[in-house]
Amino acid sequence: MSWRGCRVRELRHPKRKVGSKRGILAFTRKFGDGLARCETRNHGFEGRGACRPTDMLEARHRMDAPPTHSARRRPTRIPSGGGAPEASPPPSPDAVLIRRTLAEIAPVADKVTSYFYALVFTGRPDLRGMFPAAMDAQRDRLLKALLTAAEHIDDPQALTAYLRRLGTGHRKYGTQAGHYPPVGEALIGALARYAQDTWGPEAEAAWVRAYTAISQIMIDAAAEAETKAPPWWHAEVVSHELRTSDIAVLTVRPDQPYPFLAGQYTSLETPWWPRVWRHYSFASAPRGDGLLSFHVKAVPAGWVSNALVRHARPGDVLRLGPPAGSMVVDHSTDNGMLCLGGGTGIAPIKALIEDVAEHGERRPVEVFFGARSDHDLYDKDTLLGLQRSHPWLSVRPVVCADGLAGQLPQAVGAHGPWSSYDAFVSGPAAMIRSGVDALKRIGIPGERIRYDEVEELAGVAG
Repeated sequence: MSWRGCRVRELRHPKRKVGSKRGILAFTRKFGDGLARCETRNHGFEGRGACRPTDMLEARHRMDAPPTHSARRRPTRIPSGGGAPEASPPPSPDAVLIRRTLAEIAPVADKVTSYFYALVFTGRPDLRGMFPAAMDAQRDRLLKALLTAAEHIDDPQALTAYLRRLGTGHRKYGTQAGHYPPVGEALIGALARYAQDTWGPEAEAAWVRAYTAISQIMIDAAAEAETKAPPWWHAEVVSHELRTSDIAVLTVRPDQPYPFLAGQYTSLETPWWPRVWRHYSFASAPRGDGLLSFHVKAVPAGWVSNALVRHARPGDVLRLGPPAGSMVVDHSTDNGMLCLGGGTGIAPIKALIEDVAEHGERRPVEVFFGARSDHDLYDKDTLLGLQRSHPWLSVRPVVCADGLAGQLPQAVGAHGPWSSYDAFVSGPAAMIRSGVDALKRIGIPGERIRYDEVEELAGVAG
């Protein structure tokens, strides 16, 4: 894409039948009993030849499996906040069976999702209250998370970290250990119905093993978090500043200490849309007064974002989930920092700048702030003030009328060299993907590129 019209400026000082009862009952016997013993020392795996879920994953990963054409696509690893996706080794037998199932259900994903939730809610009507009244916006998130985890069953290290985050985060929904068996039964039932060509005893057993390990890691993570932090925090809005007609900066006061790192994000629920959570990055480093700030852009059909921008006022009380994310500064190195922030994705970049300043470091920090128009450079004055205070900081606004995904990375490539820098990328999902690719092309190693690929971050979904 040509980057005509993209202006960069320096800021200088200013086959079983579906749902067969036999299959579901077998699943309950194989899996439900194990989870019922989740509080025993070896987590209910005493009869399965592995004492821990991670042992189970690693043992499966080591199984000798010849390459097979049935695993059509070699999956990339779960995003961990940095580094390039790596090619997987030859898949294990369970992974082959699981990926065959996933390939078959892909064309009918909507039907699988609907049937999955129908099984959950008919089997356990009491669980319906844990989900939003209107399921349109996030009805597929639970199933999508489970399928993503199963697809990466051969990557114990990344999978365990991913599942621990999920298990800890699911505490805010009121999830209990006893909720996992009925969800597992619904998963098996939905897969059996829509993957009839690849379904059979071996496939079912592979999915039971995978879900047993997946759910146990989540249960253990939630139990561990229970001893350290609440499932959610109440936070009172103390200020609400409209920067543009559709972007607001909110500052909130949590009801108890909220520990986090600059560059991380949290999930947020409003009183106007109960049980609907969205992710937003912290817009500042941890403050002495304990206040938290967020930059929110109202997006079309965005329930939470529009509520926060149009309706939230000082005195309103929100709920916050636990902090998450790995786009944080490594203070053990003095590498320069190259930061790309698109739209409200500049919020965590601003937090990183403050973090570097608070640590007294003088490493070079180069910031590219992308927006579609001058009007959308809503935080330019704040960044200008930071640059004025810190000679090691350089800020370049990038106005790209044709979109951030193509033009912001191109603008970065016109400067440099950057090969000795650590990179940080935040913004819409398409911009993150193109930005990471562009940074690798200009010589920054994948392991030094940090980002959190969260689809629900502000400005991406509402």
